[in-house]
Parts: sequence; structure tokens; C-alpha cells
Amino acid sequence: MDTDFVAILAGLGFFALLFAFIILMRYLSYRETLALADKGLVRPGGRGGNGSGKDTLRWGISLTAIGLALCISLYPLGLLPNMKFPLGLGPWMMVGFLPTFFGLGLCLIYVLTHEKEQPPAKPDQTIEPKQPPM
Repeated sequence: MDTDFVAILAGLGFFALLFAFIILMRYLSYRETLALADKGLVRPGGRGGNGSGKDTLRWGISLTAIGLALCISLYPLGLLPNMKFPLGLGPWMMVGFLPTFFGLGLCLIYVLTHEKEQPPAKPDQTIEPKQPPM
């Protein structure tokens, strides 16, 4: 039982460090934006990409791929002889299902909210026929 507790604690510690790093990076970006605003400058390029929503699709595809990889790698745990779960799907599969369905949700958001790009309007062009020389 002691080794199970250490493994769970190590996993939780890893995710705690990961989230702490993400929060630290967001805070540093926030402080950088405030420092630029104090000087009257604007961050080049702005935040959030170009506004086309492609970042949502990129994150969705990435999270779905990571989730599927986790599902595939964790599935054999349910096939062990002492496991009695239907179809070999135990609670450990949540580690793969959560990012998979979150990524699919992001892809669905992109598909439902994406606006079709309109081709640029061509200016009216009237071409005068050339007059033959006289």
C-alpha cells in the first residue's frame, strides 16, 4: 500500500509543478504587458493569433492526439488477468479520455464557429478595346 501512495503522490506532484509553471509563465506575460503599457507601447502582433480561430483547431488536434496516445498506451492495463473491468476499460482510462474529448470539443467549437473566408472582391474593370491606327 505504501508504494501506491508514493506513486499517487508523485503523479499529483508532477501535475502540481506543471500547473505552477503554467501559472508562472502567464504571470510573467501579464507583467510584461503591463510594463509595455506603462511605456505607451503595444505588444507586437497582439494576443490570440490572427483572430481566425485556427489556434482553437491546433489545440484541439493536439489534445485529441495526446489523449488518444494515452488511451492506447493505458488500454493494456485492463487486459491483465486479475482485472475484471468490462472491455478492459477501468478508471485509469480517464487519463486518456479527458484530453481526447476536450480536444474533440475544441475541434467542434472551431467547426461550428468558423466563418467561411470570402474571396476578395474584384474591382470593376472595364477594358476599352484598342482602336486600330488610322
